[in-house]
Amino acid sequence: MNTEELKKEIFAGKIFIYPTDTIYGLGCNALNKNSVQKIRDIKKRDKDKPMSIIAPSVRWIRENCIINTNIKKYIPGHYTLILRKKNTCFLSYVSKETIGIRIPLSDFTDRIRKTGVPFITTSVNLSGEKPANQIYEISSKIIKKVDFVIDNGKLSGKPSILVINGKEIKR
Repeated sequence: MNTEELKKEIFAGKIFIYPTDTIYGLGCNALNKNSVQKIRDIKKRDKDKPMSIIAPSVRWIRENCIINTNIKKYIPGHYTLILRKKNTCFLSYVSKETIGIRIPLSDFTDRIRKTGVPFITTSVNLSGEKPANQIYEISSKIIKKVDFVIDNGKLSGKPSILVINGKEIKR
């Protein structure tokens, strides 16, 4: 799938299982409220539990978040920055006051970013269960509910490191 086809599918609200630089993710266009709700339903995730996004650019992050750390130290990479949103109404169905921001080091997520759209990134598992670092580890119940599965072999299997107020927190 080339970038234009990918962009079309993302804008159509499709749900993806895809590789990041750490584990397999479950994602969609973060601007599509219905698709975000489908991901919550697939994961059986509480509606108030925040989700993270793959930011399309550093500029996008600066426009939408209050920067309280040296973001260039952490992105791109295997980190999730927890930042305050400038406008709490923006993506309020994704998170309330703060939002997890990622820019993974991954060819596929680079293509997602080229679409210019913020993209949900959450581990592809039922809420509270172990994340997947290989496609075969993903429940068939989840796979049946998504539109695309992008297999990139075995990934590191380590979740991203959280960065909150400049402090790194391993999960």
